[in-house]
Amino acid sequence: MQGLLLVDKPSGWTSFDVVNYVRKMVATVEGKKPKNTKVGHTGTLDPLATGLLVLLIGKEYTRRAGEFSKLDKTYEVIARLGQTSTTGDEEGVKTPVSDTAPAERAVREALERFRGQIEQVPPQYSAVKINGQRAYDLARKGKIAELEPRNVYIDCIELTNYDYPDASFACDVSSGTYIRSLVEDIGAALGTGAYTIQLRRTKVGTFDIKSAVTVAAINRDNLSELLLTF
Repeated sequence: MQGLLLVDKPSGWTSFDVVNYVRKMVATVEGKKPKNTKVGHTGTLDPLATGLLVLLIGKEYTRRAGEFSKLDKTYEVIARLGQTSTTGDEEGVKTPVSDTAPAERAVREALERFRGQIEQVPPQYSAVKINGQRAYDLARKGKIAELEPRNVYIDCIELTNYDYPDASFACDVSSGTYIRSLVEDIGAALGTGAYTIQLRRTKVGTFDIKSAVTVAAINRDNLSELLLTF
């Protein structure tokens, strides 16, 4: 069994949870043990995030992971202004920064400042490896990782709704962009602080969430029919 599987990841599942679920199903169909079944993904989504997860099924496709992971991505985001979060999302400890509501024009102008090539530092709670350890593992132990800034590209960023303290926006970004860091930087630019309360990935390259299936819709009988080949 070889191909790509487009999955709409539910909130609360890690990307590995989805991979593991599908791997067991592929193994059953092929009559193999899960450990002998090749299934991977092309870009992690945070556990609280939802949306498009591109899975690679079979050796021919898992060996092309680097090719697919470099694709640009599109997200729909809701940022909450006025506070920061230790994790950059709902799970962290919140710290009030400001109770002043910025004007909508100020929010639009702040977003516009991040269009184009920018430098950003990955979140402390990220999968970046520091001397062989994940940054989020260090953060959970109370250790601050020294994360190097990286250049990313924001092709498009547009406010879609503003009802203080929540600002919704859509963005097209290069591979490697951390949306939680982007939201934090926007909050800093506004002087209000901000963290991500909702994140949904809708596109990976030319792959669209409209073509994805939910985890519940995948079964042994239709799995092979759901696979895309390139």
